[in-house]
Amino acid sequence: MREFALDIRIGRIAGLRGGRAGAPRVLALHGWLDNAASFAPLAAHLHGIELVAPDLPGHGASAHLPPGADYSFAGAVDSVLDIADALGWERFALLGHSMGAGIASLIAAACPQRVERLVAIEALGALAEAPERTVPRLREAIAARRALPGKSLRVFPDLALAVRARMAAGQQLGSRLDEAAARLLVERGVAPVEGGFVWSSDPRLTLPTMQRMSEPQVRALIAGIECPTRVIYAEPAQPYLPEPQRREHAALLPRGELIVLPGGHHLHMERPQAVAAAIGDFFLA
Repeated sequence: MREFALDIRIGRIAGLRGGRAGAPRVLALHGWLDNAASFAPLAAHLHGIELVAPDLPGHGASAHLPPGADYSFAGAVDSVLDIADALGWERFALLGHSMGAGIASLIAAACPQRVERLVAIEALGALAEAPERTVPRLREAIAARRALPGKSLRVFPDLALAVRARMAAGQQLGSRLDEAAARLLVERGVAPVEGGFVWSSDPRLTLPTMQRMSEPQVRALIAGIECPTRVIYAEPAQPYLPEPQRREHAALLPRGELIVLPGGHHLHMERPQAVAAAIGDFFLA
């Protein structure tokens, strides 16, 4: 994959792209606090497509939102559509992992005229929350936002320490990232400073979401995804998306299918050949 950059309304978007121009177009959306390098291992096993993997706003080498702005799924949908517009892509397929799969789900439901196909890895729709959590979540989110300016960034004296920190963070999500995979994310996800390196991602990304959908809203969203969709989940299931809920969600897709593979949350990096085999010729149909 090779570097690219383009400008959208929020600023400069960087990323990686590969494949053959003129082939089926696939826009790949990475997970929370990851970056475009998340798809590098998988890209080596996907053939016959043009793959574009941007660093989403606030991640990797892409611009951060302006001061006072809020990172939200709605804002991410706009940014992804801006990226597609800047590429000159009116119609395209989406490949998403985790948060990226959630964003891709919203785009597929909202813009059926633009999205041809969807592969969602380790997420579908959005995370639901009970209505009684609405006010506590709002209070927690506002308090965290007001406290953020007083916090300082952790400085890693060398990349090896940052890689180990990324591996430890992955283990908390049930992801068995090896050193090579973690290094891919870290090398694209740090910025040099005096004394070492800091994460290049916007610290505002670590803040709690101010509002989440209810379970009926999530189900309605998934049922509104009209394009052919292939969902790939890792086994065992993540605590925040347990069985049988994730199978019930996938069953709501009008034209969907579910594939479950052994692995962790970053299975597209841990087992890229197996995930590529599960995708198969889906984007070429």
